Amino acid sequence: MIAVVKYNAGNIFSVLCALKRLGYEAVLTDDPDTLRRADKVVFPGVGEARAAMEHLNANGLSDVIRGLKQPVLGICIGMQLLCRHSEESDVDCLGIFDADVVRFNPTNPELKVPHMGWNQIRNMKSPLFDGVNEGSFVYYVHSYHAQVCPYTIAVTEYDGPYSAALHKDNFYATQFHPEKSGSVGEQILKNFLEL
Repeated sequence: MIAVVKYNAGNIFSVLCALKRLGYEAVLTDDPDTLRRADKVVFPGVGEARAAMEHLNANGLSDVIRGLKQPVLGICIGMQLLCRHSEESDVDCLGIFDADVVRFNPTNPELKVPHMGWNQIRNMKSPLFDGVNEGSFVYYVHSYHAQVCPYTIAVTEYDGPYSAALHKDNFYATQFHPEKSGSVGEQILKNFLEL
């Protein structure tokens, strides 16, 4: 069973559709026992860090997510919430990755915030990227990013390098949206589901 974490974040539906296209039925749930029993857990979302953390804490999901032992994939704000702290609303997050999330502050006026659209991933170091070519394009929509750290398994350049993806133990995460990244994103989701 694949569980998708239900909390007050947007963009959950497109993740469920992407999983279905790959032939997997997923259950959208905030039930702790269902999340613990799942073979894989996807923690997606688009939203604001403080509101998301307040919802997770109020519903007892923070400790549940921290305690998961099966493969977990955070996507976009799901990745940011797995980090230690976010500059967005100055909030402590789940602390799986000892990394801070900071706002883009580009010196080049041509670089807009949010960083939105297609960009390349490089320096990929994980089975998550099996069959994905160096420099492949993936889809982004974000104003905040995790800095490059010991858990970085892929990098994207936007006013300097930042973490496109992270990995520690059973936790994987992508700042980009694999569910919106065409065949490259499908391959990454497939790799995660086959871990």
